[in-house]
Amino acid sequence: MSASVLTLSTRAAYQTLLDAVALQPENADQPAIHYLALEADPITVTRAEFQHNARAYAAALTAVGIAPRDLVVIAHTQNLECIYAFWGALLIGAIPSMFPTLTEKLDPDIYMRGMAELVALSGVRVVLTTDEFAPELSARVTCPVYGSTALLAAPSGTLTAYTPNAAEIAFLQHSSGTTGLQKGVALSHDAVLNQLASYSDAIALTSADVIVSWLPLYHDMGLIAGFLMPLIQGVPLVLMSPFEWARSPAMLMRAIHDYRGTLTWLPNFAYNHCARRIRQRDTEGLDLASMRLFINCSEPVYAESHALFAERFAANGVVPDMLAVSYAMAENVFAVTQTPLNAQPALDVIDRIALESDLHAVPVPTYHAHAVTKVSCGAPIAGTQVRALDAHGAELPERQIGELVVSSDCMLTEYYRRPDLDPFVDGWYRTGDRGYIAGGEIYVIGRSKDLIINAGKNVYPQDIEAIVNGVAGVHPGRVVAFGVPDAREGTELIAVIAETDVTETDARKALSAAIRAAVAASSTVTLSYVELVDAKWLIKTSSGKIARGANREKWLTARGAS
Repeated sequence: MSASVLTLSTRAAYQTLLDAVALQPENADQPAIHYLALEADPITVTRAEFQHNARAYAAALTAVGIAPRDLVVIAHTQNLECIYAFWGALLIGAIPSMFPTLTEKLDPDIYMRGMAELVALSGVRVVLTTDEFAPELSARVTCPVYGSTALLAAPSGTLTAYTPNAAEIAFLQHSSGTTGLQKGVALSHDAVLNQLASYSDAIALTSADVIVSWLPLYHDMGLIAGFLMPLIQGVPLVLMSPFEWARSPAMLMRAIHDYRGTLTWLPNFAYNHCARRIRQRDTEGLDLASMRLFINCSEPVYAESHALFAERFAANGVVPDMLAVSYAMAENVFAVTQTPLNAQPALDVIDRIALESDLHAVPVPTYHAHAVTKVSCGAPIAGTQVRALDAHGAELPERQIGELVVSSDCMLTEYYRRPDLDPFVDGWYRTGDRGYIAGGEIYVIGRSKDLIINAGKNVYPQDIEAIVNGVAGVHPGRVVAFGVPDAREGTELIAVIAETDVTETDARKALSAAIRAAVAASSTVTLSYVELVDAKWLIKTSSGKIARGANREKWLTARGAS
């Protein structure tokens, strides 16, 4: 096959993921991955070394009895071993799926129950994990569990070349949750290649690009944009641990400077985290002008976050045109939309009252008393269509808020071994996201299941959380808002839980008052409950997101109201 970048014009040259440029014999000395760590020297893996190590894992998996179409779960820390294991499984025709390992941020009992449920429901053939975690996990699941040392110590197996069918399942992405991650999004080789061809066109990817990422590989943004795309395209990948990035966010900026990075993907909170947590002295002398795009993805996007980021790093060469947005989901492999090239995301200033009460995005001037700004996620990429539907499934006109549905040539095949879950309605995937279309571009408001109906207003918890995250004394990104039905009031009351290091009683009262005042000043709602909790109180999903439902139940149980 040709080693040219996969785009719509070269799509026919790629049949399966095993046609990845990083697996080809040409330019074997070119870097495939630069792996960075805080307290160790960078590791550069050439394409030849990547191929050698992937084949070593393929042989080891064969030696322990893994066969084509077996499901291999990789519950590893984010390191080179999990990368080699994933590609080793692909080489022998097994079905790999990245999964988080147990960390201090996850409840161990919930994690173990979830893993046991996954193994049972999905027929997992083997779990690969760290040497340290393997014995503990082995006691809780019914399939074999191997640490890296034990797996690679197995007698070498015979590596038989496997030629996949383009329509068969290549790998699974598992949806995140807190009570079991049983929804395996099954993606075919065709679907993944179609996505990468269209998305590479949308961002004008070339062999001169350098992708920099700290994103976890068990999340669609990290797995596709920050892992599979660069290796399939032969674009150098600069990778670091999400935990180390969280401790030292300046790692990202240093990596961009050192390797002349051009593309990175970030959830919205990371823009605030970088702007507020990276010290000035840690960016002195760093040049970020090589960047083409910082792409905001996976969370509702806020214009304030982009403005804060652009202002903070302007002296390092960041300009507003570098800031883009993508709406993405695992069921579509990754991207559904993308900001047009050479343009800043469109900002739609609309009437908050009409949005909340009439489900209508009515344009108003920026000085309007109830003006609120929504950020466009861009237009659908090639091969993908998006509609907004009302509660009866009828298509809505532009600027009417409804459920977003997607149809594409890169959609999931099924939820793996879950015939009870049909992801399609009349050929369209129902996302569960609410939003609207204006000028052909998509605006995402929030999740349908999280919607709060307060005194006739449609309130999205993400908007409340964004306000509270900006209050001094609150841990940014450690806030949850949800509705609490109240029979006496006949509506849902709004509760906020926020983590803080503030311990003194009067200071906590002042912080609670500041949170209430901030929400009242920036929205049309009033908080009925504000609960301040200590660090690590909030429950997160395996992908690191705050779990609204689980935290609501935990809070209600503590109040004796569940």
